[in-house]
Amino acid sequence: MVFKRREKRPLWIALREAFWPRGGWARALQYIKHRVNRLPDPPHRIARGIFAGIFISFTPFFGLHLGAAAGLAWLLGGNIIASLIGTLVGNPLTFPIIALVALKLGHLILGDEFGRHHIGGLAEAFMAAGADLHHNVIAIFTAEHTEWSGLARFFEDVWLPYLVGGLVPGIAAGLVGYYVTLPLVTAYQNRRRHRLKARLEKIRAKIASKREERAEKRDERRTQPHPPADD
Repeated sequence: MVFKRREKRPLWIALREAFWPRGGWARALQYIKHRVNRLPDPPHRIARGIFAGIFISFTPFFGLHLGAAAGLAWLLGGNIIASLIGTLVGNPLTFPIIALVALKLGHLILGDEFGRHHIGGLAEAFMAAGADLHHNVIAIFTAEHTEWSGLARFFEDVWLPYLVGGLVPGIAAGLVGYYVTLPLVTAYQNRRRHRLKARLEKIRAKIASKREERAEKRDERRTQPHPPADD
């Protein structure tokens, strides 16, 4: 395949680059900015896509962020590629902060204070949900009864508070991304349009100059006296 790596990266390198990209985060951010600016779409559509991607990063739809961001961007009339770029706000460095804020706010909105007992029980809730999923998959092919207590606990203690609590900071962060992206992309596209216009005018002037030179040469040939014809 054309885009497949010739040499597969070791797992430890992949994990390292997930937390610290090659060239550092500054270079990665510059590359992202460059990619966003060069998207072939009006600025408002690109900004809507960025909003969609950032907002979805604050939801607990892990594994579905790209598809959810693309779907939301389509509903908002935004650029789908920009929405995929916007999901990069959610990364191994930011997810712990996003999760903590969403869970604390979500429990507060739902009338429960998120305390140390919740933090200590997160791993247990994940393990119980995973055990239920494993058991229920086996139960499909056997006579075992399905179990939902672990999944119900995970839904009530983790997933639902994360979803509810992520709405407000997700919208706020998405709006920040929208209002930052809109003028930056507008300014970039205007500068690029002016550069292309100036380049086109320069080409037109050069063509006009060559035409004038050819016209002058033709006039000179016409005005030159012809030698007398021999008798």
